Amino acid sequence: MPFVEVHWYEGRSDEQKTEIAKRISQALMDIADVPPDHCWIKFSDSSKTDFLINPTGE
Repeated sequence: MPFVEVHWYEGRSDEQKTEIAKRISQALMDIADVPPDHCWIKFSDSSKTDFLINPTGE
């Protein structure tokens, strides 16, 4: 059973998440022959302040 976790910045609507989950699930079904009830998609929304990219500035 595939478990896909999407990490991204907060602010996406429920409708956007639903559409993305549908498309990811469809790809799993089409390419990997995974049954629809075995496609698990989890969204992890984070604030931009939760991430530091190259905090040293180098």
